[in-house]
Amino acid sequence: MPFKDKLERLGPPVTAGAGSGPEAAPRSDVLAELRRKMATLLEHPPLAPRPPADPSRTALPFAREERPGGVLHRRKLSLPRSHHVGRIPVDAAAAASPELLALLALDTALGPCRLERALFLDTETTGLGSGVWAFLVGMAGFDAEGRLEVEQLLLQSPADERALVERVLERIEAAELIITYNGKTFDLPLLASRAVMCRLPRPAPRPHLDLLHVARRLHRGRLGACRLVTLESEVLGFVRGPDIEGGEIPARYAHFLRTGDEEALAAVVEHNAWDVATMAALVGLYGEPFELLHPTDLLGMARTLKRAGALSVAERAADTALERGAGPDALRVRGSIAKARGDRARALADFEAFSADASDEAVRLELAKLYEHFLKLPTRALELLDQGTGESSEAVAKRRSRLTRKASRQGA
Repeated sequence: MPFKDKLERLGPPVTAGAGSGPEAAPRSDVLAELRRKMATLLEHPPLAPRPPADPSRTALPFAREERPGGVLHRRKLSLPRSHHVGRIPVDAAAAASPELLALLALDTALGPCRLERALFLDTETTGLGSGVWAFLVGMAGFDAEGRLEVEQLLLQSPADERALVERVLERIEAAELIITYNGKTFDLPLLASRAVMCRLPRPAPRPHLDLLHVARRLHRGRLGACRLVTLESEVLGFVRGPDIEGGEIPARYAHFLRTGDEEALAAVVEHNAWDVATMAALVGLYGEPFELLHPTDLLGMARTLKRAGALSVAERAADTALERGAGPDALRVRGSIAKARGDRARALADFEAFSADASDEAVRLELAKLYEHFLKLPTRALELLDQGTGESSEAVAKRRSRLTRKASRQGA
């Protein structure tokens, strides 16, 4: 029953003469005043939501759009083809090699994709765990002239989440592949859960290049944790300058919802736009990396390509790293690639050259195998076994017994 009807069922106000004591009249006056105030409130129209700021007079560069699912606040930004993030132009991503990216991602589904039809995607959220919203979504793709078009969506009111999610689903539907940074673990599952909460279909399945996985394979040996801002400075050669820490972002959005203070989100919006542009620059770098990657990163690339089975390209990466001063590690990596290719002579030479400058049990084990099976020199293999090969005691005993028998037969 509506609250107004319940109020009317209480009956007319008690008159001053009613009641049995001196307090009846004051009490009836209080009830009458309360009924009057409640009736006024019920007849008054509901409060209108906070009107959006005019884009020409706001700290946030978003235009308001009315959609069936709610109000959408959208920003569009076109980056010229000359726009660089450090050494890499963002439009280089459109010309990158999808086959090479597929190898680095260890995902063959990426090979046939056209990068000019890719969607770069990044979210800023209200935190971690359950009940999290994506309140700012940055997306980018290439236009017909090859310029990177950045689109950002801001959730100024949680009531308009459906409109934001609908627009993201439209962009995913139109794309051939999705490119994110940690999106497989975070961004895409979050957007899928929010779509379900908004009673919308889940995002259309698309090939997904998660640059975090590629970055870890290539750069972790040199940089450790691969934060996107670290890759900007150490890989792309760009220092963003004053920026907001990720841990501050949820608190700023909460402050914005409470107060309407747009200045609190200005730095978050620019942070998100930079992240999207940086992903495009990384794709351009990884799509043709031999001249621009650090020698140590080239070794990470060579290992990844070997794992993907692209042995000739892996050997080229190792050769380039060696030529550019990667040191003994390049010999070890190139030796392992040569062994995988069946070039045991090259593998033997590289492992021996590595052992002249460094000590590594795994390399001694590889050399022991080569001396036993390739050069048929069990005595030399026994010498390496005595220096330590990192095997278990049972494996060492078995190998020693076999090598000793072979050496005895050769001596006889």
